[in-house]
Amino acid sequence: MTPVGQWHSIDDKTNELKSLIIIKEAGGVLTGHIEKLLRKDADQKKLCTECSDDRKDKPVLGMEIIRGAKKVEGKDVWEGGKILDPENGKEYTLRLTPIEDGKKLEVRGSIAFFGRTQTWVRVP
Repeated sequence: MTPVGQWHSIDDKTNELKSLIIIKEAGGVLTGHIEKLLRKDADQKKLCTECSDDRKDKPVLGMEIIRGAKKVEGKDVWEGGKILDPENGKEYTLRLTPIEDGKKLEVRGSIAFFGRTQTWVRVP
């Protein structure tokens, strides 16, 4: 079980498909980018105006939102990286956990003691 692959992110408020995310691995480190915006009202040319790093004012489509996650030794968990929410420009500490035989991915983003978890669905 690995987070590498294609995933549909789901809006945790509306349960609508949000985007297609592709996660890749290079040298034991995961990165992930937005391949496609799937909401019916999505602005395909939206820029990350709220971002504060090298992604500021860059297109959300194609944006790298996952950086630096590594597998925890002896566990099917990837940590140590960051995930960006391009809607608010905030970057969160990341934990990725494949569940249901790798069909779903638990994506946990947190700042200090506060965080939220989304469940992404693998695209077959």
